[in-house]
Amino acid sequence: MEVNLSIKGVPGELAERLRLRAARNHRSLQGELMQIIEHAAAQADAQATSLPLSASRAINPGRRGSKTIEQIAAEHQLRYPHPISTGPLAVDIVRADRDAR
Repeated sequence: MEVNLSIKGVPGELAERLRLRAARNHRSLQGELMQIIEHAAAQADAQATSLPLSASRAINPGRRGSKTIEQIAAEHQLRYPHPISTGPLAVDIVRADRDAR
């Protein structure tokens, strides 16, 4: 069940800072506020369960498209703690693709 929340009396300066933050993160103001709330809730959940925030986000990633690059990197590090040492190098794949044209 979705719930609508409202915050009244937000100072203009704070609202503008939030708008700028949303623009920097390529989100709407609504999307940025949702991300802030999700992040705060995830921190509270992580503290309650003694999991680091990155592990909490890996278990419950939240809305699609609302992760920061730091959160994605932390999840990737949890999933793949050691670098992949087998398989072709990216440069070889790109060269083969380019040479095939």
